[in-house]
Amino acid sequence: RHTIGWRVSFSLPYPQPPAKRLCCRPGYNPACRQGQRAGGVLCGGPGSAPGGSGKTHNPESLLDIAARRVAEKWPFQRVEERFERIPEPVQRRIVYWSFPRSEKEICMYSSFNAGGEESGTSGENNDETQLPFLRGVTLLEGGWVDNVLQVGFHLSGTVTDPATSSQPEMVCSVSVSFDRCKITAVTCSCGNKDIFYCAHVVALALYRVRKPEQVKLHLPISETLFQMSRDQLQKFVQYLISVHHTEVLPTAQKLADEILSTNSEINQVHGAPDPTAGASVDDENCWHLDEEQVQEQVKLFLSQGGYHGSGKQLNLLFSKVREMLRMRDSNGARMLTLITEQFMADPRLALWRQQGTTMTDKYRQLWDELGALWMCIVLNPHCKAEQKCSWLRQLRRWNSVDVCPWEDGNHGNDLPNLTHSLPQGTPSLPSESRPHRTVFTRAIEACDLHWQDRHLQHIIASDLYANYCYHDNQDGSLFDARGWPMWHEHVPTACARVDALRSHGYPREALRLAIAVVNTLRRQQQRQLEHFRRHKKELLHKGTSITNMEGWVGHPLDPIGTLFSTLTETGRGTEEGMVPLHLQRLPVQRLLGEGESYVALAVETALIGLGQQRVMPDGLYAQEKVCRNEEQLLAKLQEVELDDTLVKIFRKQAVFLLESGPYSGLGELVYRESVPMHTFARYLFTSLLPHDAELAYKIALRAMRLPVLESTASPGDLSRPHHLVSVVPNRYPRWFTLSHIESQQCELASTMLTAAKGDSRKLETVLESIQKNIHSSSHIFKLAQDAFKIATLMDSLPDITLLKVSLELGLQVMRITLSTLNWRRREMVRWLVTCATEVGVYALDSIMQSWFTLFTPTEATSIVATTVMSNTTIVRLHLDCHQQENLASSARTLALQCAMKDPQNCALSALTLCEKDHIAFETAYQIVLDAAATGMSYTQLFTIARYMEHRGYPMRAYKLATLAMTHLNLSYNQDTHPAINDVLWACALSHSLGKNELAAVIPLVVKSVKCATVLSDILRRCTLTTPGMVSALNSRRNSGKLMSLDKAPLRQLLDATIGAYINTTHSRLTHISPRHYSEFIEFLGKARETFLMAHDGHIQFTQFIDNLKQIYKGKKKLMMLVRERFG
Repeated sequence: RHTIGWRVSFSLPYPQPPAKRLCCRPGYNPACRQGQRAGGVLCGGPGSAPGGSGKTHNPESLLDIAARRVAEKWPFQRVEERFERIPEPVQRRIVYWSFPRSEKEICMYSSFNAGGEESGTSGENNDETQLPFLRGVTLLEGGWVDNVLQVGFHLSGTVTDPATSSQPEMVCSVSVSFDRCKITAVTCSCGNKDIFYCAHVVALALYRVRKPEQVKLHLPISETLFQMSRDQLQKFVQYLISVHHTEVLPTAQKLADEILSTNSEINQVHGAPDPTAGASVDDENCWHLDEEQVQEQVKLFLSQGGYHGSGKQLNLLFSKVREMLRMRDSNGARMLTLITEQFMADPRLALWRQQGTTMTDKYRQLWDELGALWMCIVLNPHCKAEQKCSWLRQLRRWNSVDVCPWEDGNHGNDLPNLTHSLPQGTPSLPSESRPHRTVFTRAIEACDLHWQDRHLQHIIASDLYANYCYHDNQDGSLFDARGWPMWHEHVPTACARVDALRSHGYPREALRLAIAVVNTLRRQQQRQLEHFRRHKKELLHKGTSITNMEGWVGHPLDPIGTLFSTLTETGRGTEEGMVPLHLQRLPVQRLLGEGESYVALAVETALIGLGQQRVMPDGLYAQEKVCRNEEQLLAKLQEVELDDTLVKIFRKQAVFLLESGPYSGLGELVYRESVPMHTFARYLFTSLLPHDAELAYKIALRAMRLPVLESTASPGDLSRPHHLVSVVPNRYPRWFTLSHIESQQCELASTMLTAAKGDSRKLETVLESIQKNIHSSSHIFKLAQDAFKIATLMDSLPDITLLKVSLELGLQVMRITLSTLNWRRREMVRWLVTCATEVGVYALDSIMQSWFTLFTPTEATSIVATTVMSNTTIVRLHLDCHQQENLASSARTLALQCAMKDPQNCALSALTLCEKDHIAFETAYQIVLDAAATGMSYTQLFTIARYMEHRGYPMRAYKLATLAMTHLNLSYNQDTHPAINDVLWACALSHSLGKNELAAVIPLVVKSVKCATVLSDILRRCTLTTPGMVSALNSRRNSGKLMSLDKAPLRQLLDATIGAYINTTHSRLTHISPRHYSEFIEFLGKARETFLMAHDGHIQFTQFIDNLKQIYKGKKKLMMLVRERFG
């Protein structure tokens, strides 16, 4: 029996010529066909396929069976060459059976998936009825297909688009060429520009599939021409030209000229092209794919940069490639090649490489999918050697391009290749001399893999492959203890084989290999546990070292996800009674052990993979991928409902993980740079808690550690392989996802705290674990808040044990953040006081007694003590008088200690807190006086002075105001200084106290204030009322004698004010501009008012103006203005 295999070419010309081969008369060429053929007959005539409209179904004739097989496998030219003469009925049946009979492929080429459920490539219309396939079905069922004609291997017809509110009726001319049950070319006058067939092509094709008996079938047009005489041929040509003269006349004349020319090229070959005559031997047999549109659409999506749903559309294209692979359609590889070429031509790659920036996460994931698809393609178990060589050349070409993305983002790595692992202790090349692994590297390496291994072939080929007498316990055993086969290979590579089998439409074989791989993983896990138990002391003494250079979770090939999907898809189908046809005959009881199920096997596989101890990879993207892949696997696990069988598996795996030492991420030995297990452990904890609480807590507590943040590495760390040394010696490496990891650690702790409510022993254990392992103050604070909320739920009494845990965590946060900047510090302090209040009065007293280890002096006085002394707190605690006094005494003691330590910021708060205790208040006041000379600013002293006046201590206020004045210095141009109001207040206070106090303060004012306007303001205020009297605003009568300006202390103030005006005037004139002249004249006017307050002020001012005219006579315009105003 002769069969034709797949043949794939990536360089098919587009568009293909309408006629694929040449046909000629018998005798004109030795290869010509013999005999003449009759005209057309209906497809559904004698000998048509069963399944028509008749009620009876006769067995198929041998002619139909043979014709159908030939039509599927042989190009028609080979049929003609093989047989000298082909009987007309045979020829007609071959032509009939050459059209596709399944709608599945037509649907695949006219929608994004086999069900036609996804949106079109435009991404603009989500109405499913607008998809080409569904629209085509609607047109067919609506009777809009007409004039259907099949001539040889060519189908044509008209399809009418009915009129709508927005567009008129449109009649489209459609033609379809086909060969060996595949549509090889399509044309439609609608002008469709898309990757997929338009609705009109779909309607015509489905018409031929569903109603073959209504399609009139003619043999190829060359057969009709063979039986015509010369006159008939001439008439035929002339009528053809007459009907279509505007379109074909130029071409007809050109062809006539060439035929009449003896030496023309057209006369050098035998025969003439016939577009209806079927395929030649050299023609590719593949479905029509519009390569140009594939390239244009991908280019368009890439140019949109992730906007307008372009990422989704590209993922749909990748899904289409996978769909083609499952259908074993050679266009899968062809389409992926076109997509890859556009990805490689993306101008952003060069731009990002030049700028040193990383590509977006979604775009990076598209590249990952691209690499994974190429892995599937090169691992096709039935591809030919020349195909694989062609793909390898392409992959190497892309791989060599400078901008080709690296596998792990922006970092190179020294991970093992697909077929080998680095032996322990083997030194690796320095990073700068290692070739970077690109997204295509694994596919290139996979080209070296083959499927010829006999053991592998037996695993894939049979459900019953086993060896029950095989009891070899060596590492390389081909069978496990049950006699079932195992497959020893680099795990990601073995899983890539499973994915390739699934992708290429071999789910049964993929399931067999997946189960063999899982059996191997289980056996390996058991042996690792046994090895650790035998050598536990030695390994514990030696220290930690990583056992897995390449983790399975987050791996580019996603091995655990592949196994899980392969097993669960079969498992769900079995449970729901919807097993696909290709899996219905699987002997479930043979592939699985007693009591096992596919879902249980999948769950156990996921637990093994998630629990693997593995090193954190380099680079942001690779680290994010580890987190993302772990979350994806856990999301899949959470969809599985736990039953007794699964709980047993959870228990078994939990024990394995706890006892497997360096092989497990939850073992006793953990490498410093291992991927943490917090997220995984939280899932295990919540799953096991209802069934085995002790085991659940063991898992969660073991997982709480985060050794990468420990300040010192364990001694064992020094023995790790030198090619794993951290990037930054003596510090943790660059973990870009560290904040996410710490948040997951916090979530794990919070979950345990919630579960442990009411169990003081467990709460204490969890608290110790948190204090030991969590290093982030913000996360400890969150845990403290969580514990507080849980402990004070409204529907129950407060859980005092959990409240104490909350308080302990809050105290730890206070200690951690005391000496570091934290923008949430004030919130943390307020919360701690609230928490201590809930715990009780002794907790408040305790934090005040040890305030210096928890708070800054400012926090202790302004927040802690103030809140404790508030009425709200007293009412909340239901305190009696004695308890109130004790709490107040502690608060006053705290306030005085803080005032001693930080008088600048705490003195006022201390005075306020000590108001009701005379001794404490006096002590606080003395602290202020002692600090005033050196440590306090004039602003702080003025504030306290005003407070003293408000409290009824004017002399103390005066004392503090004078001390403040000694620290003050106002220059001539600081007429808007914020301290001016304080100076005016101090002078008013002194004036109200009496002449002596005013006399004492004026020298301080003269010394500290050089601003003329301020001094003149003070001078006027002092002359309005009598010293010793309360301000005129507060006293209706002023019977005392006003102070003289000719005597001390006002004479001193007056002279200082006049001197300030003179100095300020000269300073302003040094850099004055014309636009300030008018302002300057007003300033001199105020100066004159002050000069005139003196006994001889008029003379002094006149002399002052004369001096100005002499000194600044160059400023003529200004001096003219002075002369006009002041003479």
